Amino acid sequence: MDSEFDLVTLGAGSGGVAASRRAAALGARVAIVEGRRVGGTCVLRGCVPKKLLMYAAGYADAFGEARGYGWQLDGEPRFDMAHWAAAKAAETARLEGVYRRLLGESGVEIVEGQGTIEAPGVVAVGGRRLRARRILVATGAAPVTDSIPGIEACATSDDLLDLRALPARAAVLGGGYIAAEFAAMLARLGVAVTMCYRAEQPLRGFDAMLREAAAEALAAAGVELLAGRVPRALSRIDGGLRLEFDGGDAARDFPWVLNATGRRPNSAGLGLATRQGGGVIVDDELRTSVPGVWAIGDVTDRHNLTPVAIAEGRALADSLFGPAPRRVDLSRVASAVFMIPPLASVGPSEEQALATGRKLKIFETAFRPMRTAFIGGAERTRMKLIVDAADDRVLAAHMAGADAPEIIQGLAVALSAGARKADFDRTLAMHPTAAEEFVLLREVSRVVGGGGGSSSAA
Repeated sequence: MDSEFDLVTLGAGSGGVAASRRAAALGARVAIVEGRRVGGTCVLRGCVPKKLLMYAAGYADAFGEARGYGWQLDGEPRFDMAHWAAAKAAETARLEGVYRRLLGESGVEIVEGQGTIEAPGVVAVGGRRLRARRILVATGAAPVTDSIPGIEACATSDDLLDLRALPARAAVLGGGYIAAEFAAMLARLGVAVTMCYRAEQPLRGFDAMLREAAAEALAAAGVELLAGRVPRALSRIDGGLRLEFDGGDAARDFPWVLNATGRRPNSAGLGLATRQGGGVIVDDELRTSVPGVWAIGDVTDRHNLTPVAIAEGRALADSLFGPAPRRVDLSRVASAVFMIPPLASVGPSEEQALATGRKLKIFETAFRPMRTAFIGGAERTRMKLIVDAADDRVLAAHMAGADAPEIIQGLAVALSAGARKADFDRTLAMHPTAAEEFVLLREVSRVVGGGGGSSSAA
């Protein structure tokens, strides 16, 4: 059976849903194809349930701090993973229902099944053919399961979020944001965690200040950090998995191992040109190598963030069916790592900013936040502003500490508007807050780049 549409979208994640709804609102007849649940990684297997687990894990610190503030707690609190998992399942089911309702109300037809691009302008789903002059690929990404021999036996983040009981001990393989987030959470939920990653510090690609802060926070939470030590192979043993290392390191056995070694775009079999690693190649208008096919979101492996996919999807719909083409500005994309305490950034790392040849003024501070200092805690908040010495423009803001994502989101507006350091300086502080430190930074920590070396001006 053939059906005619103006747009067929492959993938009902956040980006695909946003694009399809916007196109339908602009008068297009739209079908969206999904072989799994509607809502995609972020809603069902990523951002939303992950942050709900972060909230749960955060209570471990809160209970300890409460005693310091005078609360008398009878007995030791106990976390019930099965209770959390049931509540999480109910919430993601509710959100999937919301997504389905919004698509239906927008006039978008949901086609259940695995879609393939059979020919130009033709998507096959089971025994049905969907014909459209425009096809959008929004198939997202999935955990890599072949990075180390035997790693396919490990759990992924999808599996972790469906656990009904937590292991006593666990290894986390990888040093990216997924690894750091779940290692921090599991440690607070009572799991003895060992984290293995290739680099000297976790979170490759983030500012050095944040990477150092992440390592310190993980260690403070009791996570054993095996920097530069990734297993060469894994094998099944009774009661778990064995990690085998090179260089004479002894094998380590764990009852449960999380594979957080990365994600790979779901681009196989689409017939589209890809980069090494599988990211679909797109131009500035999001067009792929095949005429009539566009791609957005994680499948392009550029900025793998839900808000980026949504913005790209809506811009593409406007360009295809609206009055004028529109692009998304990806020059300043804010991001966060929801470990405990969290990290957040907007703008380049210091290393990335230096690579542009600019002369930079670096403003940094570190302090014990009032909330934990009051009870003698050692937790520290860190902040950094990177400023172009030539025109005083603030290029980046980085923060590690409580509320970092909320604070950096606000600063992202200022940086997108072209704020200069002088604008920060004349902004009155809101006291007492952590955020006020960003407008109280006056002493230059370092001047770097611009063809010269590095000098301290503090």
